[in-house]
Amino acid sequence: MHIPDGFLEVKTWVGTGAVSLGVLMYAIKKSKNSLNDRQVPALGVMAAFIFAAQMINFPVAPGASGHLLGAALATILLGPWNAGIIISSVLLIQRLFFQDGGLTALGANIFNMAVVGTFAALCVYRLITAINSSKAGKIAASFAAAWFSVVTASLAAGLELVMSGIGTLNSLIPVILGWHMLIGIGEGIITAVVVSIVSAYGANRFNEEGEGKNYYEETTAG
Repeated sequence: MHIPDGFLEVKTWVGTGAVSLGVLMYAIKKSKNSLNDRQVPALGVMAAFIFAAQMINFPVAPGASGHLLGAALATILLGPWNAGIIISSVLLIQRLFFQDGGLTALGANIFNMAVVGTFAALCVYRLITAINSSKAGKIAASFAAAWFSVVTASLAAGLELVMSGIGTLNSLIPVILGWHMLIGIGEGIITAVVVSIVSAYGANRFNEEGEGKNYYEETTAG
């Protein structure tokens, strides 16, 4: 899912970069208004976990690789704006220090994973939990949100490659989606297990007044 340099047309990476920058700036603003000192370590732990998970890459098509995403897990436990910041930070570090993904394609990679992946997970999770808000329902929603986030993020990457003349819809998209549908199953299982553990053990966070709050019960707030 990391697109390298030289694969996207200028208009594609400039356009996705502009959207990513706008969303990221808004996410930082939202996080500043809601984040307190006690919550910062949780963001660091989540970023480290996602960083490690994303470092395992699988080649799926010319110019693209597949890997675990982590957008759904971060969204469910920390909210979409914090999740967007975390995924963007991970992608930036991977590019600067590990040459994973292109510099010109960084905006597109952030758009696919931190924007599309995050908000796809948010929509699916909220939809399913609105129908069934029980513990089992939330765990099922976690699996579905993770699977859907991986697939939609990979679809966005595939469409960007096709628009840039790398393959065709019929030749490239089925390959990318096929691989990521399988990867999404693994991600869904991991996400559901972690969310289940967080639910079972309470994983309290505290607001500015010191009032105990639970990540799991306040998922996707803001």
